Amino acid sequence: MDLKKLENKPFFTTQQASDLGISPRMLSYYVEKGEIERIAQGVYCSKRYEPKGENLQWEDLAIAASNIKGGVICLISALVYYELTDEMMKEFWIAVPNNRTRVNFPMSRIVRMRNIEMGVKDIEMAGVKVQIFDIERTIVDSFRLLDFETAIKALKIYFSGKTGKPNLKKLDKYITELKASKVRDYLTAVVA
Repeated sequence: MDLKKLENKPFFTTQQASDLGISPRMLSYYVEKGEIERIAQGVYCSKRYEPKGENLQWEDLAIAASNIKGGVICLISALVYYELTDEMMKEFWIAVPNNRTRVNFPMSRIVRMRNIEMGVKDIEMAGVKVQIFDIERTIVDSFRLLDFETAIKALKIYFSGKTGKPNLKKLDKYITELKASKVRDYLTAVVA
């Protein structure tokens, strides 16, 4: 039983501990002893783990996204990550396929979506591999699922060049595929 191998990870699961010979009963013992902390059901963190720099900012979001099977960071959480909003992330917005049932993780807002594969990219966040919708998909989804003020602000920041050169072709593709044609009207107003 080697708990030391798990100390440098932002979090670990019951299965990862089991693979190292640490039983669920021993995990409970380590929690009681104060050596590890239970973050969520089946998810733990060593008290000795020390996040570095930007890891601290994104660690909780990365833990939530990686522990929700098939989860993709979306909407407010993606807007915050891409710096397309000044809103505070009060909960983690995670998209899952619309046919999933009973998805739950602490402090997470689960959004069921169709066409969840479109615009997904893999990134490393706080040392953890997670999936997030790209900027263009996030903007189109903002118009579809969030309030107008948040969506238009994100669109204006996107076209300011702060996040790089806007990709109109990709944006238009998502507008068409996600049947969000009203976005084109706002796009014309912002670009003009």
